[in-house]
Amino acid sequence: QVQLVESGGGLVQPGGSLRLPCAASGIIFAISDMGWYRQAPGKQRELVAGISRGGSTNYADSVKGRFTISRDNPMIRLQMNSLRPEDTAVYYCNARALGNSYWGQGTQVTVSS
Repeated sequence: QVQLVESGGGLVQPGGSLRLPCAASGIIFAISDMGWYRQAPGKQRELVAGISRGGSTNYADSVKGRFTISRDNPMIRLQMNSLRPEDTAVYYCNARALGNSYWGQGTQVTVSS
């Protein structure tokens, strides 16, 4: 089992920044890929950024150049800059281990003036 705890969400103005940490516990030695997903009202959950055990990263086109994912086991962080209203969503941390996918409880990010 892997437990994930996110923090760092909140209300920010357009153009602002937020950092989302996610701390993993449990069988952390078995974790391979980790990442951040988001789900806006009425939309499907989508991948925002992912990072492998070796540090390779991938990003959704909509966040490239604005968001940065980093990993320092057992934590990952998502640095979000130049935030836009369309980034408003619940953000979920994800980890994969031993063929299973684990999720955090989610943290709300609202970008509004």
